[in-house]
Amino acid sequence: MIKRLILLFLVCCLLGASSSAQLTADTVRLSLPDAEKIFLDSNLLLLAQKYNVDAQKALVMQAKLWPNPNFGISHGLYSGTLNKFFPLGANDETTAALSQLIMLAGKRNKQVKIAQANARLSEYQFFDLLRTLKYTLRTDFFNIFYLQKSAKIYDAEITALQQVVNAFAQQEGKGYISQKEVVRIKAQLYSLQSEYNDLTNQINDVESELRLILQVKPGKYIDPLADTNSVASLSPAKYPLSVLIDSAYQNRTDLMIAKANTDINKLNYTYQKALAVPDLTLSLGYDEQGSFLTNFVGIGASIDLPFFNRNQGNIKSAKVMIEYSAASQKSTEATVSENVARSLQKAFAQDKLYQTIDPKFTADFSRLQNEVLINYQKRNLSILEFLDFYDSYKQNVLQINAIQYNRVQAFEDLNFYTGTNFFN
Repeated sequence: MIKRLILLFLVCCLLGASSSAQLTADTVRLSLPDAEKIFLDSNLLLLAQKYNVDAQKALVMQAKLWPNPNFGISHGLYSGTLNKFFPLGANDETTAALSQLIMLAGKRNKQVKIAQANARLSEYQFFDLLRTLKYTLRTDFFNIFYLQKSAKIYDAEITALQQVVNAFAQQEGKGYISQKEVVRIKAQLYSLQSEYNDLTNQINDVESELRLILQVKPGKYIDPLADTNSVASLSPAKYPLSVLIDSAYQNRTDLMIAKANTDINKLNYTYQKALAVPDLTLSLGYDEQGSFLTNFVGIGASIDLPFFNRNQGNIKSAKVMIEYSAASQKSTEATVSENVARSLQKAFAQDKLYQTIDPKFTADFSRLQNEVLINYQKRNLSILEFLDFYDSYKQNVLQINAIQYNRVQAFEDLNFYTGTNFFN
């Protein structure tokens, strides 16, 4: 009876290893290029940021427009002499005025430059959002892929142990199986079910995040189809550190954002200084009878006298903001260099660990299955030793999957920190 139970356990393990409890009729199988295409076409955050870019470009057009001229006209409402409303003819009075604001000290051009700088900033923010979301997409993709591989091991062993527990239940009281072994098998089953439940929740959390990025309906389950051959061929020694850092300085959008903020603050400083210069208003006026001459036409000009308000506070604030943004930019530059160097170091370490994995491990396990079974049949192994063998196998597979994912993530970190897809 023991032999039959163990044979059933082995068959279930082998059959279960090729299935996954997560896959359903609503499963969407995607390769990484397909997932990235859906992301670029459908992500709502990217779409919203695109609208923001268009809005900022529209403000450039607005900044180029001249102020509108002002026109005013008035006519007498009531004449006390004639006791008449809206008098006309020799006794009426009509005035008109036309004025135009002339911005001095190059304010209009400075406004245009600030608007253009803000438009560039919005574009950098768009590409930084793209970089961040793409990193999340790719890491989630591989995370799910390797977590699913781990889930298959749990699925197989839980299915097999459940069959053994059911068989034990049928033989209960007949003296074939000791109560101690039954309790041990059940304890192992409950432990596996608890771990499997935690793993399933972890997969579902990552699935939820990936569905949001791809704008996939909540009822769908994404099954990543990773190109394991391409992943295995990745090497951190392909590019030297200097090349990676140079690429980061040229392509890191957060560094571009920091530089853009510094430029904007410099432009704002010159604009605030220009605001200290009053603007000029030119005017043209007409007065029908209110002046010493009839049908009087005059020209005029007006300007504020900068006695009290010379925009001192805004100028000082703008100057301080230049120093603030310059310090932030230097901090970002230091962060960029350190990020790249550390991620490359991490990639070397993860790749070195990955290279220690024995590619014959799975094949050796299949061979050992028969040997373990024969030894158990000969009573050279107890059922606890037999189960420990499968528990050790499970732990090794989980570690291998974790090592493979950590290695892929290290390369994705390099792509993210350099702002370039060096590793695909």
